[in-house]
Amino acid sequence: MKVAQFVDNYGPARNGLLVAVQQLEGDLLARGHEVVVVAPQSKGPNPHKENPSREEIRLPSVFVPKMPVRVASGRGFKKMIKKLAKNRPDVIHVHGFGPIGVLGLWAAIRLDIPLLVTWHTDFDAYAEHYPAVLPLLRGVVRLFARMNNSEVYAAHDIRQARLELGENASLLGLMRKMLTEADLVTAPSPKTVNRALMLAPTATVRCLPNGVDPLPVGEQPIECGDGPLIMYAGRIAPEKGFVLLLDAFELVTEIRPDAQLLIVGNWEQNPKLARRITRMRERHNLLLPGEKPRAELGSYYAMADLFAFPSQTDTQALVLHEAALAGLPIVAVDSELDLVIEPGVNGEFANPSPISFAAVILRMIDSLENPAWRERAATRSRELAGQWTVQSQAEEMIGLYKHLADKPQG
Repeated sequence: MKVAQFVDNYGPARNGLLVAVQQLEGDLLARGHEVVVVAPQSKGPNPHKENPSREEIRLPSVFVPKMPVRVASGRGFKKMIKKLAKNRPDVIHVHGFGPIGVLGLWAAIRLDIPLLVTWHTDFDAYAEHYPAVLPLLRGVVRLFARMNNSEVYAAHDIRQARLELGENASLLGLMRKMLTEADLVTAPSPKTVNRALMLAPTATVRCLPNGVDPLPVGEQPIECGDGPLIMYAGRIAPEKGFVLLLDAFELVTEIRPDAQLLIVGNWEQNPKLARRITRMRERHNLLLPGEKPRAELGSYYAMADLFAFPSQTDTQALVLHEAALAGLPIVAVDSELDLVIEPGVNGEFANPSPISFAAVILRMIDSLENPAWRERAATRSRELAGQWTVQSQAEEMIGLYKHLADKPQG
């Protein structure tokens, strides 16, 4: 079986989407299938590049201002369609709603190939933080209307989207079109399933979380104090709610001045946040090892007492699964990200305010002083996260591919 993966975000920065897609590539290749990756031209981690069963089609790309990604510029799309037609995949899998994602939709329609769409990223929420993204995505709508004589996204769709969706109607209307046209939509959490069905009520949507396995643990990588260690790992950016975490930690230290905050990520990338962190580290116990390869993260999770997650824009948050597999209790603010959190047992949800977030973290610190509670929380965290392994989720996804490939088209 040959599967074409259409991916808008394939570097240079490493993120949850890239981890999930490259993991899926590896699973397919290990089982003897062929993979075609269609992505913007960019540098970044590419562990399967030399595999003879893998083909890569890179398209001209441009940087998105203030974002660590490149997106396809729109050039070379027709040429790519012709190339794909000569070497047809059995299934097209689109990972997202950017230029490459819409190209995957167009290719599936033109070539009559089964289409699976996975919703990885909450574009509507991200657009609030990255206004530079919207002109690029709106340009995609116009581009494909011209290229396909409005076949992909007709004028009627635009009018209907404006009536129902208001601001950003062209973007959300295009997302609705993609979800509706897909033979199957997968989403990594119930939260995202609900979002997809709100936007496209007639779409066929299935919840399929990305699989995560426990990370290896080595020696303790950095020195730390004796106080409770709160950990955050991941991208450090405004849309991740990082200011909320910093505000809450300052409140926590008013009650527990021995508390420590371990930030594993590139904290220097955003100048405004970097200045805030630099000021804070002069007064508080901040541990800042920087961004680390995923294979090294297990040793950092092993240091921590609890994991704090302030984001409200994630669709699954692989770091929550990593933290849970490490036996950590979790404090989060997005109550819809509940796959690995059972409130009162191995974690809690706070309101998205510094006072609420800090209060819940402090309660968790108090609970951790009870060894029996700590052990029960660790056991439950591992039980919940252990439901979705890399192998189990790969087998389920490949089963969906086979079902779609065998389904008559036209």
